[in-house]
Amino acid sequence: MAKQTLTQAVSRSGALVGLMILLEALDLLFHLGLDRFGIVPRTLHGLVGVGLSPLLHAGAPHLFANAAPLFFLLSALFLNPRYRPMQTLCAIWIASGLGTWLIGRGGAVHIGASSLIYGLAVYLICAGWWVRSWTTAFISLAVVVVYGGIFYGVLPQSGRVSWEGHLAGAVAGWWVARRNLA
Repeated sequence: MAKQTLTQAVSRSGALVGLMILLEALDLLFHLGLDRFGIVPRTLHGLVGVGLSPLLHAGAPHLFANAAPLFFLLSALFLNPRYRPMQTLCAIWIASGLGTWLIGRGGAVHIGASSLIYGLAVYLICAGWWVRSWTTAFISLAVVVVYGGIFYGVLPQSGRVSWEGHLAGAVAGWWVARRNLA
């Protein structure tokens, strides 16, 4: 496994965040109604959202609230080949989506990349413990310091925020880290 350069990690992260921005721009410009392809819990058509929901957002403020954290967490992931970045991203993506589909509020459409953000944050924190290198420990500590406050988002709350997606993402991050690194 070749070590990724910072440029490669940033390029890959930028490509995914750029795709999210492109889809939201197209949705806003052409009124495509892409949000309907989010996760609709415990419905057959809602399973489509497992693959698409992290790319869809409820407007520009929602998108940009997720874009920066996702970009930085993905960059950290892609920098270290020991994290198995593509396998890890795919596993967190699918597991967090299926978890949201299973436990999400019925009648709601769950969209946004926050499930990936929670999954990546937990994965990188766990990696600091299980990989046991100074680099992973430093990244783990940085994630705790910068993003540690987000973990209140896994607690049940009323409103439109999908705490279920946050919780599913965090559990997926732990599960994938345990499977890949422990």
